[in-house]
Amino acid sequence: MKKNEIFMLALFPLVLGSLFLSINFWSRVYASPHPSQPIAQPVSPTPTPAPTTDATAHIQVALLLDISGSMSGLIDQAKGKLWDIVNEMAEARVGSKPTSLEIALYIYGAPHLGSHTGYTKRVVPLTTNLDLISQELFALTTSGGDEYCGMVIQKAVSDLEWTSNPQDLRMIFIAGNESFGQGPVGYAQSTGNANERGILVNTIFCGNAQEGLNTGWAHGATLGKGEYMNIDHNQRVTHVTTPYDAQISEYNSRLNDTYIYYGSQGKELKQRQEVQDSNAESFGVGNIVKRGKSKVSSAYKNKNWDLVDAAEDDDFDMKKIDSETLPDTLQALNEAELKEYVEEKAEERAEIKKEINELYKKREEFVKTQTTSTSTNQLDQAMIQAIRKQGESKGMNFKKD
Repeated sequence: MKKNEIFMLALFPLVLGSLFLSINFWSRVYASPHPSQPIAQPVSPTPTPAPTTDATAHIQVALLLDISGSMSGLIDQAKGKLWDIVNEMAEARVGSKPTSLEIALYIYGAPHLGSHTGYTKRVVPLTTNLDLISQELFALTTSGGDEYCGMVIQKAVSDLEWTSNPQDLRMIFIAGNESFGQGPVGYAQSTGNANERGILVNTIFCGNAQEGLNTGWAHGATLGKGEYMNIDHNQRVTHVTTPYDAQISEYNSRLNDTYIYYGSQGKELKQRQEVQDSNAESFGVGNIVKRGKSKVSSAYKNKNWDLVDAAEDDDFDMKKIDSETLPDTLQALNEAELKEYVEEKAEERAEIKKEINELYKKREEFVKTQTTSTSTNQLDQAMIQAIRKQGESKGMNFKKD
């Protein structure tokens, strides 16, 4: 071996050791905090703020009704039990704060609407106008047709102005008696779209529970994260009569006299209020009493045509009222006189509301004592069951006023 090769072999360990020491030194340097940069601290995730109890929570309900030929009993139950359902939702509170109630109405299974619509129609968008919901329910008639459940659910999901607040309760109730899987839009797709927007899909099969299981209604509720229920849609609507009904009904009539219409449609909408009283009474005095209870709840407001409700808002300007749209007896009043009259009617209404609430509590106690049992297999009981369960999951309570 040559001398220079021997020399290189002897030198190699020294070079390797030096390189190792150098790497170790600089790794320690860069591992230490740089004097011009602070040491990075672990960043905690920003907590999601809890829903504030100052904001009013909303209950939004879309009611999807099959109006094919065999569903006349279902429509009657919707007409005759509307105020039971409204009263249940009107009692919902978050803490002690009332909720805001909106209802929408869709129909499906109507051949006259045409195949291009999927035989479906939005009758009323989400609204706080309960008289309008009642009016449109009483205008419904039945006819034969195909029932596209998936399509009408999809329309309700996409067409309506749903809220996005996680504190709010958003529900679809669809009722019918044919196969749940009919039509060009699959219910798996439409219920999935509903869930993406925080909307629960509840299904109500009109008939035998097992048949509803066999025809997809239960599966639709499972996918929609809602409740599956079945009802006897042909069962006649009944209401228990009590000794308090006549007096509550009288107070309801006096309540109507406290409404002061205004605006271009005020007189027409006041007349609609009275017509819906008559419609409710067509299902018995017990039903008009329940409507009267709804009318003294926080859910029943008519600020768009009633001066007493409108004047509750601090920013409402009485000067902007066109006196010619007022009742004839009030048109000659000046602003101060009109304001005084509105305040008098507001006080009168408050007293009437108090009387109705007190009498209604006595009515409920009386109903509890009756041995005659009412059916628990109708539309209102099915909906109320789901409303309570799903509302309580949102922190709502349903204690009586």
